[in-house]
Amino acid sequence: MPRLLRMAARTAVVAGTATAVSGRVQRRQGRRWAGQDAEAAEPAPADDQAQPPPAQPIPAQRSESSTTDTLEQLKSLGELKAQGVLTEDEFAAEKAKILGG
Repeated sequence: MPRLLRMAARTAVVAGTATAVSGRVQRRQGRRWAGQDAEAAEPAPADDQAQPPPAQPIPAQRSESSTTDTLEQLKSLGELKAQGVLTEDEFAAEKAKILGG
């Protein structure tokens, strides 16, 4: 029975991590596509005007909801470790995935 519980808990952690990563990728792609749409809507500059090089994008900071999701995942991961469902190594690996490191 503990083996089944450990497997179910591990599956839940992996699924939660996959959901978080998927959401992050989706938000990043949405911002990128919105930027491309904005560039396409701008009129083309005249040939005789010198155009400065494009500015480097500023890295997006984590939104409050993203931070909240990460904290919730870390809390549930800590609870699983405290219950003995995850080993120290499993905990460290999943934590690294959640934090993106």
